[in-house]
Amino acid sequence: MLTLVVVAGLWAGLQNTLAGGGSFVTLPALIISGMTPLAANITSTVALFPGQVVSGFAGRRLISGAAKLPFSVLFGVSIVGGAVGGILLLVTPSSVFTKLVPWLVLFATAVFTWGSFFRKAQETKAHLSPIAAAFVQFLIAIYGGYFGGGIGFLMMAALTMAGLPTRNAGATKNALAGVMNAAAVVIFVTSSLLHWREAIALGAGAIIGGLAGVWALRRVNERVLRIAIVCIGVALTIGLFVKPIS
Repeated sequence: MLTLVVVAGLWAGLQNTLAGGGSFVTLPALIISGMTPLAANITSTVALFPGQVVSGFAGRRLISGAAKLPFSVLFGVSIVGGAVGGILLLVTPSSVFTKLVPWLVLFATAVFTWGSFFRKAQETKAHLSPIAAAFVQFLIAIYGGYFGGGIGFLMMAALTMAGLPTRNAGATKNALAGVMNAAAVVIFVTSSLLHWREAIALGAGAIIGGLAGVWALRRVNERVLRIAIVCIGVALTIGLFVKPIS
């Protein structure tokens, strides 16, 4: 089963670099390996965190504030929101989280589909006020700390609506994803539900996959990949509703 986890990490790292949605691969792989959905979500978050740090650092020159808010404010909001989401996850009974998983995956799949195929590029003129932008980022950070699927496209939508050009929004999104998950990771590393062996294997695979994704970025048909990701999300959602995991 550890081989499956490593392969899932490679795939997720590659997928996150090219299009996003790596958690669609890691979550079912960890569940198949024998974890509960709650343990799988915690382990996946910790394992994928190093790759998010690397991608955020790589695009640091394009990182920017938004809606007249300095990046430091978005940073702080994301830290607090991610911590709140992480705490909410830990206090959620495993049985309750198991029932929520199909709905969370459905939501994440819908967000990914919208962001991949229906979201139009926003104008650089800000549409969100500073207070609204901070509040939206806080809510996204809570969701990111709790589950995380689809946060990339949620942030891309929010940041472009807050006035950032797409390229800057992408770099800022990568950095903030790492920030909000950092708060959750600090909480998760003390949890007995974290499976360290699988987390290390998954994380190593994700880093290698991410590096491969950088090389493949100009060689892979991104639209085909996005379609494949949506298909995975739809299949996983249907499977979870038809045969709930336990």
